[in-house]
Amino acid sequence: MKRVYFGTDGVRGPFGGPMINENFAARLGFAAARWAAESGGAGETVLIGRDTRASGPLLERALADGLRAGGLRPVSLGVLPTPAVARAVATRGARLGVVITASHNPAADNGIKFFARGGLKLSDAEEAAIEARLPAVAPDRSDATEAGADASESLTNTDQTAHDAASDYITALTALLPAGALAGWRIVADTAHGATCATTPAALRGLGADVHLIGGSPDGTNINANVGSEHPELLAREVVARGARLGVAHDGDGDRCILCDETGTVLDGDEILTILALDALRRGELAADTLVVTVQSNLGLDAAVRAAGGRVERTDVGDRYVLERLRALGARLGGESSGHIINLAHSPTGDGLAAALGVLAIMHATGRPLSALRTVLSKFPQGTRNLRVTAKRPLAECAALSAELSALEHEFDGNGRAMARFSGTEPKLRLLAEAPDADRVGAALDRLETAARRDLVIG
Repeated sequence: MKRVYFGTDGVRGPFGGPMINENFAARLGFAAARWAAESGGAGETVLIGRDTRASGPLLERALADGLRAGGLRPVSLGVLPTPAVARAVATRGARLGVVITASHNPAADNGIKFFARGGLKLSDAEEAAIEARLPAVAPDRSDATEAGADASESLTNTDQTAHDAASDYITALTALLPAGALAGWRIVADTAHGATCATTPAALRGLGADVHLIGGSPDGTNINANVGSEHPELLAREVVARGARLGVAHDGDGDRCILCDETGTVLDGDEILTILALDALRRGELAADTLVVTVQSNLGLDAAVRAAGGRVERTDVGDRYVLERLRALGARLGGESSGHIINLAHSPTGDGLAAALGVLAIMHATGRPLSALRTVLSKFPQGTRNLRVTAKRPLAECAALSAELSALEHEFDGNGRAMARFSGTEPKLRLLAEAPDADRVGAALDRLETAARRDLVIG
């Protein structure tokens, strides 16, 4: 069954638009509750977390009313990173988890994503099943609130619940390093004015680090605004200016991690994954000797892992597809070049703090700076372009673009690649080219963009 509302990471869009509004949130909550009830989940708990967007509390209340009307018991965790919500779902045996966030998108957007038992993201089929149960109109929210006074109260009195979930999350992850391991380390942390403003600094300081925090003053409107994993420029400047060992940046909901070494050089998800995978291979602890990445990861990653005795598996774009392949293969480590890093030994979903602490543990154990660790990956030159489109036409119907992709694949002959795909969360066509030299990358992107403009209306 084809999904209409769910994209690669939940439902997402401008707040107040046709999908992300209070009415739709209540309908979606009701549909999710009915779906859960059909598999024996009636009356069970749903844990709800959110990021720092001003629209979050409104959507949370509407979603909770829908969930309650559908027969579940919603409990708010307040502002909390996505991976902390997923962990709470797993450790507390909740029927569902929900995070109200638009991740790296600007503050005007918001979204809703679900976690099933164990803190795992829903499959395409499960999301389609929820969509199939969407009521035509929202449930009567006043009746739902009156019928569930206890659950309603749990949404307003969240301080202790949120504190416990955050504390459990921090305690579990800081155990990745010895106590006091970061004493004397200066670290710059950019929390994107988002959900990690409290948890990441607390974890690093709990290990002894001297933390300089940027992007740590959320006001409901500044999440991801020129800070965070999408905008690491300030992080890089601060690391150099303050003589820090490294910098750590997250996106708005904390499931991504980008690092910056002591020289001010930014490391993306591919470099982080290569560092983690090669260290695990060296210690004989890379499950199934396999790293799982998406089709967007650099070809240099494959060469590095193969040279160390491992193998790389690729999936479609989307961290939940990485997760599905990990579980199918019995592997544990994977992720995306965007900084979604999944290590099932530590978290049931992408976890930016866990990824950062994993690299810090390697630095601590080896005594090597991040600038030295990052040399394990020699990247092929790669370029991307994001073209805003007025409508997403099936790529199979884009004759000029399809022909150009085939021509480039033939010309590269395995020593490069070209890709085009529509974003699952934004009205954008994403183009990618990778080749042994930068000139060929630029020329390939030019050809792809020219072809795309023949097939699509680019705004």
